[in-house]
Amino acid sequence: MIKATIFDLDGVIVDTAKYHYLAWRKLANSLGFDFSKADNEQLKGVSRMESLELILKIGGQTLGETRKQELAKQKNDWYLEHLDKMTDDEILPGVVDFLDDVAAQSIKIALGSASKNAELTLKKVGLLERFEVVIDGTKTTRSKPDPQVFLLGAAGLGVEPAHCVVFEDAAKGIDAALSAGMYAIGMGNETELGHAHLVLPSLEGVRCTALQKQLVR
Repeated sequence: MIKATIFDLDGVIVDTAKYHYLAWRKLANSLGFDFSKADNEQLKGVSRMESLELILKIGGQTLGETRKQELAKQKNDWYLEHLDKMTDDEILPGVVDFLDDVAAQSIKIALGSASKNAELTLKKVGLLERFEVVIDGTKTTRSKPDPQVFLLGAAGLGVEPAHCVVFEDAAKGIDAALSAGMYAIGMGNETELGHAHLVLPSLEGVRCTALQKQLVR
């Protein structure tokens, strides 16, 4: 029986991945190399500093810790410029109706994201009050595929992991959910997310009752 839902943010609730890509690419360009959309796929579910390390590796650059902290802040400042212009148009199809349905079934709702801007993002699109618990990059010490973010979400909701279902668009996020002993629903490409219990193209038209019947371990 599902008692709680835990959602990733980027690519599941809102489409802000494009803004991360634009900010990271601008950073890479400022350092003298390019950063492609294919490269950006490696950053799904990865923390800011780990993302920076991957980008520097792509560019063949080795920098000191102080400089890396400066670059991480610069990237975030560019990202926040995009975020400041966000509206509820960024909410992905079916999300609001599904959150309504989840709440109507008295199923708890949490967010589990690597983003350090998760609460700000939810506030900008008018969804912050829908989440009883928000676990983001400011509250975790380990990144996905470590299950920490989801286990903290379950603990915050007071629900055992076995009764939680996670919605994720990244393979590392699915790995984290499975490691936590939770149901995992992949949002997107079945080729990449096929190890989840279930893969959906979007939340459009999805309802809790039907979903629970489809989740078989």
